[in-house]
Amino acid sequence: MREQAPRRTAPLAAPDAFLAACRLDVEVAKPGNVSEQSAGHGMVAAQFISSARAAVAPLFTPGAPVGTRLIEAVRVTRAAVDCNTNLGIVLLVAPLAAALDGFDAPPNARDWHTATERVLQALDIDDARAAFRAIALANPGGLGDAPEQSVHAPPTVGLRAAMALAAGRDSIARQYADGFADVFACCAAIAPLVREGQLETATLEAFFSFLGGWPDSHIMRKHGAALAQSVTDTARVVIARWRYLVTSRAPLAAGTVLARWDAELKARGLNPGTSADLTVATLFVALAAAHA
Repeated sequence: MREQAPRRTAPLAAPDAFLAACRLDVEVAKPGNVSEQSAGHGMVAAQFISSARAAVAPLFTPGAPVGTRLIEAVRVTRAAVDCNTNLGIVLLVAPLAAALDGFDAPPNARDWHTATERVLQALDIDDARAAFRAIALANPGGLGDAPEQSVHAPPTVGLRAAMALAAGRDSIARQYADGFADVFACCAAIAPLVREGQLETATLEAFFSFLGGWPDSHIMRKHGAALAQSVTDTARVVIARWRYLVTSRAPLAAGTVLARWDAELKARGLNPGTSADLTVATLFVALAAAHA
C-alpha cells in the first residue's frame, strides 16, 4: 500500500472506524500477517473483510452486554467465512464498543479509557459464559487447556476475573485485567499520525510497538515461548532497519525489508496474530477519537 500525501483524517462514527481499522489490517502489509499483497496461513484478505462486515452489527448493538456482543459476532463470522479470522479482534473491540453506550459520538481517548474501565468492572459470569462459548466456537489455533477457568468448562467467576488469570500468558486477556492500558498507550503514540492521515505508517508503528514490545501470544500458544521471544527479538532489528530507511527517504528499500521478513515468517508458519488484533483495536480507537 502506497502512503498517501498527509491530509487530516475526517472523524468517523464508531462502526465506520471499526471497519476502517479492519481494512487497514489487510491493506497494510504487516510481516507474518495476511494482507492483500500476501495471503498466508490458509487465509486470504477477503475473508478478513467479510468477517468485519459480518461482525460490525453485533459488536455495536446499543445496550447489548459484552458477552452477547462476543458470541453473536463470532457466530456471524463463522457463518460468513467458516474459520477463525477475528476472535482476538472481537474480544478486544466488544468492551471498547460497549463503553461508547451513552455517548452521542466517540469521546476523546481519555474519557473512552475511563468508560472502558467501568465496562470491565461490570463484567459478570454471564459475560464469561458467553465469552467461553465464543472462544470455543472460534476454536483458535493453539488453544489448549488452562489450569483455572478453562473455556472447556463452565466459568465460576466473572469475565474480567477469568481474563486476569490468563493475563500473564495472553496479551488480549491482559487488556481486560489492566483496563486496556496497552491499547490506549499505543493509541496516544500513533494519534498524531492518524490525525494527519498517515494511516499506513500509523498501522505499522502500532503493529511494531506490540510485536517488538513482548512475545506475540498467538505464536507463543502454537510454537512456545522461546520461538515467540526470538520473533520479538528479530522484530526489534527489523523495526530499526525499517525506520532508518523510512527516515532516509528510501521507501522501496523499507518495503523490501518488510516483504522479506513477511515471506520468512510465513514460510515458517509464524503468524503474529495477536499483535495484529491489538493493532486493529488501537486503530479503531484512534480513528474514532481522532478529533474528539
